[in-house]
Amino acid sequence: MQRTFAHAPEIEDDSHSLVGYSPLLTRLLLNRGIRTAEDAERYLKPSYERDMHDPLTMHDMEKAVVRIFEAIEGKEKIVVYADYDCDGIPGAVILHDLFTKIGVPVSIYPHTNHDDGASRAEQSSSSWYGVRVYIPDRHEEGYGLNKESIEQFIGNEVKLIITIDLGTTDHEDIAEAQANGIDVIVTDHHIPHEHLPNAFAIVNPKLGRVSMDSTRHESADSYAEPMLCGSGVAFKLVQAFVKKYGEYFKINEGWEKWLLDMAGLATLSDMVPLVGENRTIASFGMQVFRKSPRPGLQQLLRKLNIDQRTIVEDDITFMVTPRINAASRMDSPMRAFEMLSERDEAKAGALAEHLTKINDERKTLVAGIMKDVKHTLAERELGPIIVIGNPKWRVGILGLVAGKIMDEFDRPVFVWGREGTNGDTVVKGSCRSNGAVNVVRLMETAKEHFLDFGGHELAGGFSVSQESVHFLEEKLCTIFATMEQGGALPPSMIDATLSLSDINEKTSQLISTLAPFGLGNAKPTFLFSQVRVERIKMFGKEKNHLELTLGDSTAPEKVAIAFFANENSFSKPVQIGQAIDLVATIEKSYFAGRTTIRLRIVDIQ
Repeated sequence: MQRTFAHAPEIEDDSHSLVGYSPLLTRLLLNRGIRTAEDAERYLKPSYERDMHDPLTMHDMEKAVVRIFEAIEGKEKIVVYADYDCDGIPGAVILHDLFTKIGVPVSIYPHTNHDDGASRAEQSSSSWYGVRVYIPDRHEEGYGLNKESIEQFIGNEVKLIITIDLGTTDHEDIAEAQANGIDVIVTDHHIPHEHLPNAFAIVNPKLGRVSMDSTRHESADSYAEPMLCGSGVAFKLVQAFVKKYGEYFKINEGWEKWLLDMAGLATLSDMVPLVGENRTIASFGMQVFRKSPRPGLQQLLRKLNIDQRTIVEDDITFMVTPRINAASRMDSPMRAFEMLSERDEAKAGALAEHLTKINDERKTLVAGIMKDVKHTLAERELGPIIVIGNPKWRVGILGLVAGKIMDEFDRPVFVWGREGTNGDTVVKGSCRSNGAVNVVRLMETAKEHFLDFGGHELAGGFSVSQESVHFLEEKLCTIFATMEQGGALPPSMIDATLSLSDINEKTSQLISTLAPFGLGNAKPTFLFSQVRVERIKMFGKEKNHLELTLGDSTAPEKVAIAFFANENSFSKPVQIGQAIDLVATIEKSYFAGRTTIRLRIVDIQ
């Protein structure tokens, strides 16, 4: 795919307020909109006390923590109902750890359709006390609350449901629970619709701070960081609870910081902007992750040959997150929850092994589907939007497939399959956008063609009738033509031009001060002009990764790599002896116990 790049504009630091920083660091700070010494201090040295906002200023937060305290004191039955991905699951672990800390028993709420470690008799028993964690089956129950689980909770005399990463739009299920004596505390970060559900409390940073009736949620007085992920909201709930009741439950001040490994994992995994409070959560989350005592994480990292002490955000998003998500895609999301919350080393190790195994199976399935996709699309005339599917494709992995198709064909993609109890009549799928259109807005405009849909600007999920799916591409392309706002994402930014002699420990350390990297805080990208390709090598078990050895007149040879790429994967094919313009990031590798500084290829021109 052809990439476009633009050099960062020259910005004069007229106030000289960034005096004291090196020229390169000053350049990188200015490129990121940081103009003052105060902003630079906040950015380079996040402070938990200074940069974390008061959790009690979030909509309905105080109401929520008071209700949780009352439920604990009254020994009521509590269900933590979390989403099944790597945002909801870490949030469930965060609440699991809080309740465990204050001595409330925590267990798994058994499902009707598979065994989650509890007998069917126990499922219908009303004798239990404490907290039970419920994570819906991705394929059978889908996203959000559902009628069948609410009926179970009613029959089991549950008195309080706390949602994680869902609930803001679940009007009917929340109404059913509230009407039958179950208070629902929604903790979520998704965009509210015009009307809010009639929950006991809705803790959502996108709502105003002051509680409002169910028909109004517009407020200029919103929480200071509206872009928290779902687990970030769960962490703020715990932070608020500890602030209000920590002394009562003899919780040491600052104990909740140990939960930042989970909040940081979700913040990086859910692709929320790493600015403001999110940057603080991710930054401290990485610090805690590097010394987290969780046996499941430790065992998983050992299996992945990742040194926990030096883990970076790429290790999380490319290695850890897919294995957490594999649980719901290929098995039960409870396996991931158990691995992250389990304190027994042997059990945690077995769960880490299981997640690794099913993730390998997931890779095989995705590769098989992509082979079919490429064959099918090669015979089609492509429009501005691709819609493709097969009744045999597993719905849980279609988001990954959609992302791969989008990367290769550089246009919005809708991929569908058929699965679950309604599989004979309802088609479900995932969509991804390259930035050419907001996929949620596109689906809203085409809502008469969907049974259900939701998501974010660049990613979403949908369901359509079996009859409608075959006409969906034509309908979406027609609507897209009226919405297009000028094409794909803007060019990627090149921060500066460097030479191979700049690839050293000093530069690597300087770049690391800007971490963690992700959405809203991209890794610095550099241009290495007219470097010579000395050697080309394919590496990895399947020889599907590219390694270039590069030279110029300024320094000894340097190595540049690209995963899942070859000589023809970039804007310009690569040949030995050729002079190329290389766009790359600088990274430190700890592979096989050896520390090396290398380049990660972004493009070759």
